[in-house]
Amino acid sequence: MPTPRRAWMIWAVGISAYIVAVMHRTTFGVAGLDAADRFDVSASVLASFVVLQLVVYAGLQIPIGLLLDRVGGRRLVIAGALLMAAGQLLLAVAESVPMAAAGRVLVGMGDALTFVSVLRIVSAWFPPGRVPVMTQLTGLVGQSGQILSAVPFVLVLHSYGWSAAFGSAAATGVLVCVLAAAALRDTPSARAQPVQDRSMRHLGADLVKAWRHPGTRLGLWTHFTTQFSGTVFALMWGFPFLVSGEGLSETAAGALLTLTVLAGVVAGPVIGVMVQRHPLRRSWLVLGIVVANAAAWTAVLLLSGRAPGWLLVLLVLSMALSGPGSMIGFDFARTFNPPNRLGTATGIVNVGGFLASLLTILAIGLVLDARSGGSTSYDLGDFRVAMCVQYVMWAIGLIGILRSRRLARRRMAESGVVVPPIRDVIAARRRRRRDQP
Repeated sequence: MPTPRRAWMIWAVGISAYIVAVMHRTTFGVAGLDAADRFDVSASVLASFVVLQLVVYAGLQIPIGLLLDRVGGRRLVIAGALLMAAGQLLLAVAESVPMAAAGRVLVGMGDALTFVSVLRIVSAWFPPGRVPVMTQLTGLVGQSGQILSAVPFVLVLHSYGWSAAFGSAAATGVLVCVLAAAALRDTPSARAQPVQDRSMRHLGADLVKAWRHPGTRLGLWTHFTTQFSGTVFALMWGFPFLVSGEGLSETAAGALLTLTVLAGVVAGPVIGVMVQRHPLRRSWLVLGIVVANAAAWTAVLLLSGRAPGWLLVLLVLSMALSGPGSMIGFDFARTFNPPNRLGTATGIVNVGGFLASLLTILAIGLVLDARSGGSTSYDLGDFRVAMCVQYVMWAIGLIGILRSRRLARRRMAESGVVVPPIRDVIAARRRRRRDQP
């Protein structure tokens, strides 16, 4: 067993890599209006930069999960930091759309390598009983990278220009690479080998079995439905919506994005405790988070004019639940799959939210183009119509959750585990309270 101090040091290096990865992921979103002016592109073309990045990220999740078993997390974290640094440096000097797109592809590749690799290292350095908590903590703390993009990155962008901002972002990637190479280790034992000699036939069989289990698909649809709204807001359209649509200053918009991260840090442990105490009711928690997101957006979009400040705060607080809610998807993967399929199942789940995000980002861009006639100037009415795309994604995700939940419960019943109806649970609690002296 590792000493606690060494384990926490390893985690600190790993979480630093993930924080910087999230910063790289979200820098283009907060620079969206500047990018439109720099490259003179429409909303749909602008959205395609982020969509391309997410396509790369989502498409690499399963291959990276398989590669992780062969080479270990440390090498992938180092490679990811280098790829993201190269991508940001390329974007810093880019003067054309193809060059900028190539930079975002590199960022997407490096980002895809980081999170699952850090989770793998965490699982090796901490006791099994603590791993679920550390996984939730890693996901939550990592989102503070949005603060780095929303505050210091935006400050450098508007004070010193495009090249200086993205060049400084590239420098952080180099720093993470050096830290990971110097301090990060795959396992507590120096002789431990992360490589597993498994044939492609076995890996393919694990992939098929993981996908066929309805619990894995429940995790995927959970990730799909809970994550995309917050990701779309933070990654691409939140900053333009708040500035061009709601008329906020860039400072106020950055503060609201920061509030999303801080509220997520508070909400995450609460959701984690609820999942731990009520493992058979996780899907109801997921449904509640989706309803909260949809209700907040409905309240904002139904107004005839700009939303008051308190309602925008409520909106970002509801979206702060997106990240912690999506982590429930990984918990479904963990509890419904044996250890030998856990990496593959986790990769499948992680595809869901990013697939929904890239489709939503692209669709919003297309609607904005159709509304504005290709102009890069959008008003609140344009955003009000475009943001309604989210309801389509919520509807698709809810259908997937309900169907896969029914199949998962049927599989559990076949193994002797029966989930009682929620009304029976509530009635039983009332009887216990009534019977107490």
